[in-house]
Amino acid sequence: MEKRRLGNSDMEITRIGLGAWAIGGSWRWGWGPQDERDSIATIHKALDMGINWIDTAPAYGLGVSEEVIGKALKERSDKPYIFTKCGIIWDEAGNARQYISRKTILKEIDESLQRLKVDVIDLYQIHWPTPDDRIEEAWETLAELKEKGKVRYIGVSNFSVAQMERAARIAPITSLQPPYSLLRREIEKEILPYCAEHGIGVIVYSPMGSGLLTGKMTRERIARLPDDDWRRKSDEFNEPRLSRNLALVEILKEIAERHGCTPGEVAIAWVLRHPAVTGAIVGMRRPDQVDGVIHAPEVSLDEDDISRLERFLTENP
Repeated sequence: MEKRRLGNSDMEITRIGLGAWAIGGSWRWGWGPQDERDSIATIHKALDMGINWIDTAPAYGLGVSEEVIGKALKERSDKPYIFTKCGIIWDEAGNARQYISRKTILKEIDESLQRLKVDVIDLYQIHWPTPDDRIEEAWETLAELKEKGKVRYIGVSNFSVAQMERAARIAPITSLQPPYSLLRREIEKEILPYCAEHGIGVIVYSPMGSGLLTGKMTRERIARLPDDDWRRKSDEFNEPRLSRNLALVEILKEIAERHGCTPGEVAIAWVLRHPAVTGAIVGMRRPDQVDGVIHAPEVSLDEDDISRLERFLTENP
């Protein structure tokens, strides 16, 4: 599988990585119930198919995602790169909130190392820049963790250009993790050009619009989503956006048929075509889902494909 160097690191990562948000199971921003056996089998299959990095966070299932990854990798001799985050904390009642500070980060890193059963984390990221006035304090803490050898590289997630500039004055940024898909293109204007200019790697999340662009999401299936699946409250999964998005999926299906791939792979390939994008985080929670995305880096969209998608997005903003 094709690999690319991530920012200023020595890590050559595959164009897609395994996103472990849904593996966390039920919590406030969860994807509904999740079987641990399915999670472990999915991780093993993704690695067997060549994927060499996993992105997770303590918040995913309030520790569950990291714990499951630790269990799955204990059985493997071929260890992938592990990327995790700090910046969402929770209380004993499970109430989670975005918050960064030196004190909370030092606690979070030790807990993540324990759950993941590793001595060092390959990429440690600030999940959300909240509160904004703690960015410098938080980034200094991550730089210190790198100096001490608890993490190999440090990155940010959901940061603006102005926030990245503030962090970069303290220590180099290896990577940015922003949302990017046919449904969310905000980063094209300023953020992607800034990262390209400054050598910051970009690993985008939700390239398939949280499952909406896979071709498997119908009105009926959306109506049956569990009550604790956060997508039930998403504007993209409800009218008036839903009809527009399902029309876009029909175009993806037609393009996919011509290329002999899945609609989800077309959506991921569209993201990967941008020269500033190093890789895409692709959520997988069952082994069969790996089959539907694994060939995305091999899909080469032509000018007609791109023009057709652009025309639809322009006419249906």
